[in-house]
Amino acid sequence: MTKSILLVGVGGQGTILASKLLTTGLMEAGYDVKMSEIHGMSQRGGSVSSQIRYGNRVESPVIEIGGADILVSFEKMEALRWLKYLKPTGKVVVNNYEINSMPILSGRVDYPAGILEELSSKVDTTVIDAARIATELGNFKVMNVIILGVIIKSMGLTEINWEAIIRENVKPQFVELNWRALNAGMNLV
Repeated sequence: MTKSILLVGVGGQGTILASKLLTTGLMEAGYDVKMSEIHGMSQRGGSVSSQIRYGNRVESPVIEIGGADILVSFEKMEALRWLKYLKPTGKVVVNNYEINSMPILSGRVDYPAGILEELSSKVDTTVIDAARIATELGNFKVMNVIILGVIIKSMGLTEINWEAIIRENVKPQFVELNWRALNAGMNLV
């Protein structure tokens, strides 16, 4: 059976790195894995998404509307933007974090209120505060690895040797920090 994970966020949040670590772990565990990335205007704070599909045999990397088992949003507004891709029985994991888009920064519109309440009223939603945990760990940039830990635990992928994957894919001086961040994320679930 094929599982589909949709990761969404804003450029600069580390969505792509989290996707690559997840894909590497799934391949090392023996799954057939397909991944597709859409960077959009990622360098300018635009929307970023990664679609990961894994199982015994995966034909396509593309997640259709209504096809994601789990939608993981690194930023609140992105969860609403991509919600139509979630299965009716799917789960949303959303980072309680706001990044103001250009229309908001320019004062043309306000950041939407009530996003978490709207998500919770529609689908099974888990809200995490990765920014707070990353700050407690001493480096705001590990929010993405905390979120990756939540994905790993939520999808039942803890049997994979994630420590080795982090050691192979993260600069040596950041391995220990990222390993602590991953465990902090897994402990949230």
